[in-house]
Amino acid sequence: MATATVYDPIEDDARIAPALIRYLGDGDYVTRRYVSRGAEMNTGDYFDHPMPVRDGMPIRDHFTLDTHGFMLGKWAPPLEDFGDTDAVNALYNADVERAVAALTGASFVAAQGWMIRTSADLSARAQEQVENYQHVGGIQPPAGEAHIDYNPLTGERAGARVYAERRPDGPGYRRHCCFSFWRTFSPGPQDWPLAVMDGRSVVGDETANNTLFVVDRFPEGDALTAPVADEDQRIAASIFRHRAAHRWWYFSNMAADDVLLFKFYDSDHSVTWRCPHTAFHDTSLPDAQTRSSIEVRCIAYWE
Repeated sequence: MATATVYDPIEDDARIAPALIRYLGDGDYVTRRYVSRGAEMNTGDYFDHPMPVRDGMPIRDHFTLDTHGFMLGKWAPPLEDFGDTDAVNALYNADVERAVAALTGASFVAAQGWMIRTSADLSARAQEQVENYQHVGGIQPPAGEAHIDYNPLTGERAGARVYAERRPDGPGYRRHCCFSFWRTFSPGPQDWPLAVMDGRSVVGDETANNTLFVVDRFPEGDALTAPVADEDQRIAASIFRHRAAHRWWYFSNMAADDVLLFKFYDSDHSVTWRCPHTAFHDTSLPDAQTRSSIEVRCIAYWE
């Protein structure tokens, strides 16, 4: 029987923001995530559960990647206007690679593209007709449920594929870790900040695969869950059912040079190797502002 995690007493006095965290229900579902321009949707039934979210900002230096699955660092942005797509494309990925290497000690980092998320109304954008939608370099709503972007199979395959593509003459690697590099660029406090779960509080029996489908338009009716060949081999996230033991954190009033780095998948399972996360509506602070954030998926390698 696994022993219960003993958490550091420094965490006991953290301010708590009451929150509703959305989890997958306990039913038997075909679980898929469809994404299109300005909109995302899941199959299955999801339910909001009241959960405390602790504010880690006063003890920001306490959190480490290999203990909690996330950390908050400092890294000045290379540009002021994240609405300038050309500038973001030209500057941001390379800067993220430098930052992740510095924060983790990895010998090689490959960024995989950026996405802006905002709590502003995107309904008009979602109604625009698109063809051959690409789920990168755009604007999407905040994530709405407890999840990790990669399940273990996706994390292993992404590590091998990206290394072969980006470093074909490299010496090989002994460890890789898939991350999100996340920052806000709207003033705090944000109305829908990002919450991250202490990865040690994952019970282990609450996960399900959520297969990704990037589409121009959402299917309807039975087409949402119609059988797809080899679905278990496609890119998929991990989604979570509610467990009372889950331990959530966030960092209030993040500034532009605050960067939240958290794990999707670490091939080293001797440390905390994954970090569930989701947005939540923070009603605990006055004068909340519309959230705007930018995230980059990246993979760090230790050769």
